Amino acid sequence: MYDCAIIGGGPAGVSAALNLKALGKNFIWLSSSAVSKKVAQAELIKNYPGLPDVTGGELGWTFRNHCEGMNIRLTEELVTGVYETDGHFTLLAKDKQYEAKTVILCLGVETAKPIDGEQDFVGRGVSYCATCDGFLYKGKKIAVLCTDKKFEHEIGFLAEIAEKLYVMPMYRGYEIDFPNAEVILKNPVKLTGGMRLERVAFKNGGIDVDGMFILKGALSPATLVHGLEIKDGHIVVGRDCATNIAGVFAAGDCTGRPYQYAKAAGEGNVAAHSVVEYLSSK
Repeated sequence: MYDCAIIGGGPAGVSAALNLKALGKNFIWLSSSAVSKKVAQAELIKNYPGLPDVTGGELGWTFRNHCEGMNIRLTEELVTGVYETDGHFTLLAKDKQYEAKTVILCLGVETAKPIDGEQDFVGRGVSYCATCDGFLYKGKKIAVLCTDKKFEHEIGFLAEIAEKLYVMPMYRGYEIDFPNAEVILKNPVKLTGGMRLERVAFKNGGIDVDGMFILKGALSPATLVHGLEIKDGHIVVGRDCATNIAGVFAAGDCTGRPYQYAKAAGEGNVAAHSVVEYLSSK
């Protein structure tokens, strides 16, 4: 079992990992992407201490170089659930499970709002991992909302299982060519049903389905960790970066404005030290 699991590959996650390493803790660092998209796409960063007029690519290289120099490895996997079990936490990532005494959430901030009804059907027809839950829908009708081309292999996996796929790609240059797949170039606006998801609605019309997979690079904090206190779309934390769940800490953009790299790195540092204090108290 790890002392801590860090979720997120941005500046907050980097800072938390560096500090936990320096403090001699055993941890796993998980992210759906090896490089933070926000950092990688930044044209010019003028307010990061010690690195004036640095590009996002250069800052990302500096982060990676620093971590490699301290023998820190990032595990490139999307975490789809964090559950408290017997005084520790179990993290689900595809077909794997990781156990940790504490968790630091460095999730960034989601710009896209969840679909109306999405939260209501999580675990009751809505899933975020095709290889985890796809077998539940063998021979059934499945809707798939895909936000990135890198997830198309999961669509292929579902195509082998389902009777019918309705695929909604939210990106250009998609390559979806399966005999049982129909591409729908519409945005879903509402999910409805009874005990389980039954229908995906668009502005005009809709489709009847048995389940829906939403394939994206990150989950909202409330979806990831049940019972987490959220206010105005951000995780509520104290100055020690502790959340309302004992053993769970948060840092970076997910805790609120300002959305700055320096602020995220500082909170990652605070969260790491808070984890050490928490473990000592136990």
